[in-house]
Amino acid sequence: MGLPRFGRPKNADESSSNLFVANCGPAVGISNDDIASVFCTFGELNGVYAADESGTRVIVSYSEVSSAQSALMALHGKPCPELGGRSLYIRYSVLQPNPQDQVKDLVSVSMTASDLNIPGLYLVHDFVSAKEEEELLQAVDSRPWNCLAKRRVQHYGYEFCYDIRNVNTKRCLGELPSFLSPILERISSCPTFKNVDPDSIVLDQLTVNEYPPGVGLSPHIDTHSAFEDLIFSLSLAGPCIMEFRRYEDSDWRLKIASSTVTKVESLEDGSNCIKRAIYLPPRSLLLLSGEARYAWHHYIPHHKIDKVNEKIIRRASRRVSFTIRKVRAGLCKCEFPQYCDSQR
Repeated sequence: MGLPRFGRPKNADESSSNLFVANCGPAVGISNDDIASVFCTFGELNGVYAADESGTRVIVSYSEVSSAQSALMALHGKPCPELGGRSLYIRYSVLQPNPQDQVKDLVSVSMTASDLNIPGLYLVHDFVSAKEEEELLQAVDSRPWNCLAKRRVQHYGYEFCYDIRNVNTKRCLGELPSFLSPILERISSCPTFKNVDPDSIVLDQLTVNEYPPGVGLSPHIDTHSAFEDLIFSLSLAGPCIMEFRRYEDSDWRLKIASSTVTKVESLEDGSNCIKRAIYLPPRSLLLLSGEARYAWHHYIPHHKIDKVNEKIIRRASRRVSFTIRKVRAGLCKCEFPQYCDSQR
């Protein structure tokens, strides 16, 4: 794929979560790990990358702009004892897409669920802390993964069978793991879900997905007959964009089968598709309920980078999602029969 491409910000006073750091690197005997050990004291790192092929300039990428600001103020133009006493020369840098990574900005990306105006869609930022995120990742990494074609999964409570897009309710895998208990308790008491019937927040199925860079999800609606109304998705380790598509007049069957891309809220190509998108940062919790759960296809583009309005965000080395649901015992009787396998 080559080196990530970085450049100067368009505006001289523009800050960034990425820093161009000169006068250090493998060519002068300083490894990227050594550099990371210095810069990680200012905040969570996405990584340290070669800025070019010289071996004396690197890009230090943070998760937060504030971390980059602190590092620049503390280290720019000053000798760094941990890096052989070398004086570092630092400026802000922005990620630029490689030609093969270009992403068409077909859909404007919202940062909050209310901006999408999709009934039943909720997003809670920082639902878990960075420490809790690390503990959850350690918990799943200590357990065996099942390998699919492009990603790894774990199932708890009941296994979701991808070939039939349903669960075998007669084969229970046991209780949900203990590491999920604090999440379930927090969901029940979260003020964002105050309008959700508390009796419906009884969840018994967990699917853990690990996505490498460039891997997403095809557009789909979670099978109505498989799960009850509420579907929670906790994003860990890396960000992504989730797109939502609403098809009318059964047009979705044709579009999904042919994998065509329709224009945003436009009927010029003969489709009845509305498309909206939201940015899911690490540690955020998404809830699909009502119309959002039953009538909107959700989709994660298969991109290595995402364009969030005017910013380019590279996918992390992994993204892990916890999808938490309640297995349905009877038939679905939702208000969207055109999408419902129980009512068709």
